[in-house]
Amino acid sequence: MLQPQIRMQSQPALIQLNIQQPVQSIEQPGPTLDIQQPAPVLRIETTPGTLTIDQTRAWEAMNRKSINKMADEAADRGYEQWLKYLGKKASEGTEMLKGFAKGQKNMIQLQAKRNSESPKFEFRLGWIPPHGSVDINISRSQVDIFFETYQPINNTKVVGPDLAYQPGTTQVTMKQYQDLQIDFVNLKYKGFGFETEI
Repeated sequence: MLQPQIRMQSQPALIQLNIQQPVQSIEQPGPTLDIQQPAPVLRIETTPGTLTIDQTRAWEAMNRKSINKMADEAADRGYEQWLKYLGKKASEGTEMLKGFAKGQKNMIQLQAKRNSESPKFEFRLGWIPPHGSVDINISRSQVDIFFETYQPINNTKVVGPDLAYQPGTTQVTMKQYQDLQIDFVNLKYKGFGFETEI
């Protein structure tokens, strides 16, 4: 005897996904480099040194003097000798007067003898011109250095990155729809006097 059966055949639904991947693009342009370095300033100021050599006293020690100097010295010596001579004659006159007053009759002879004696000359060894008769004056030179630096001028520009982004897409489609089929097997209906298969 065949038993009635229900046969079911099902087909699941299938979804199909069409995915387009996103695209991202990053470009980094190089920076604009602009650096300027001003040149430093170097300034040197020099005050030259001086050397002064004065040989006037050395030349005068060797009796090589200027005309005006020799004339002035000769005038001074003449005036001194004249004053000395006046003083000597005045003192001799006073001496003679006092001697005659005391009864000394040979005063003229004494003075003549004294005046006829040769003077004593002094002689000393020395250097001509003498040491230190040349005046030397030196002033040192001076060097002033001025140095001035400048900071670099930086005009560098940084450029930001270029970003490009294309989003991805997803398309959903039905690849297969669901399906359910139901079959009845050996299913019969019995009535009065008849039997039929459903």
